[in-house]
Amino acid sequence: MSDLLPSHPSDAGPSDADLSDALEDLPAGVLPQELEALGGQLVWRIGKDDVSDDVIVRLGYASATPRFAHLPRLRSAGDADLLLAVSEGRVVIEWVD
Repeated sequence: MSDLLPSHPSDAGPSDADLSDALEDLPAGVLPQELEALGGQLVWRIGKDDVSDDVIVRLGYASATPRFAHLPRLRSAGDADLLLAVSEGRVVIEWVD
């Protein structure tokens, strides 16, 4: 039901420099408009995994909202939990189809 994103940034595609070059080629204001439109179509859940204590970020389109209910429950995670997990590399991002 969910796919993990690449575990290493180098597996994720273009470099930051490539992305910066591509962004410079866009007409002014296009990216913020596109991101705003995309953001309005996404839902997410953030919480801690019961077994590993990792922070899980589940992300998907609004149309996938019912499928979130079929995934294992997450415990609540506060800002301090999230910051600690990021600093320790214990954040898992899952895409929900």
